[in-house]
Amino acid sequence: MATRVIVGLIALLAIVQGLAGDMIGGGAMMILIVLLGIVYGFMGVDAEDATDYLVVTIAVGAAAGADVLSGIPVIGMSLDAIMDPASSALYASVFSILIMRTINRLKG
Repeated sequence: MATRVIVGLIALLAIVQGLAGDMIGGGAMMILIVLLGIVYGFMGVDAEDATDYLVVTIAVGAAAGADVLSGIPVIGMSLDAIMDPASSALYASVFSILIMRTINRLKG
């Protein structure tokens, strides 16, 4: 249940950041998105079997970096602006996966 709430918050904040990020200054929302991504990585991803999750993270990050949705008329730029903070949350969760895998390897 907690992971669903975290995913919902990430999605909501990504939409707000993508559509109205200029009106909400300070970067506090992006910091919150990244922190939620780190928490989700600890709670919602199995660090020893994270291959599928990491592939999705790379694909979303590549799509966000290439601005692939901006080619869609009328709404493409808005969708692309939403994808950028969502990919940041995914990349932040990769950090927590790295930490968990390192701890598991050190334990033996």
